[in-house]
Amino acid sequence: QVQLVESGGGSVQAGGSLILSCAAQRLMASPHYMAWFRRAPGKEREGVAALGDGKAKYADSVKGRFTISEDTAKTTLFLQMNSLEPEDTATYYCAGDRGWLPAFFFGEDNYNYWGQGTQVTVSS
Repeated sequence: QVQLVESGGGSVQAGGSLILSCAAQRLMASPHYMAWFRRAPGKEREGVAALGDGKAKYADSVKGRFTISEDTAKTTLFLQMNSLEPEDTATYYCAGDRGWLPAFFFGEDNYNYWGQGTQVTVSS
C-alpha cells in the first residue's frame, strides 16, 4: 500500500524559509512523478511544484522561491521554500503516482496518492 507522509510545516515570519518533506518510499521505487499542492483558506487547491522525468515545474507564484527535489535514495520528496510571503499560508499536500509526468502536471486527477497535508503559516 502506497502512503505519503508529509512533515516539516510550521509557522514562520515573512522572508523566512521552511522545508517540507514527503516520505514516499513505496511509490518512488519505480518510475513515478510527484508534486506539491496547497490549499489556502477560502481558496481552491492549486499546484505549486511538480517533478518527473528529470524535470521540475513550478507555479508562477513560487518560481525562484521554491525548489522541489527528491533524495538520491528515492525515498523522500522535498519542497524548499524561501522568501516566504503571507500569501503562501496554506495546507500543503504531497501527491504522486506511477509513470511519467503528465502534460497537465497540476491536474489533481492525475494523482492517485495523496498525503494528509501539513500546515504552513507565514506571518507579516
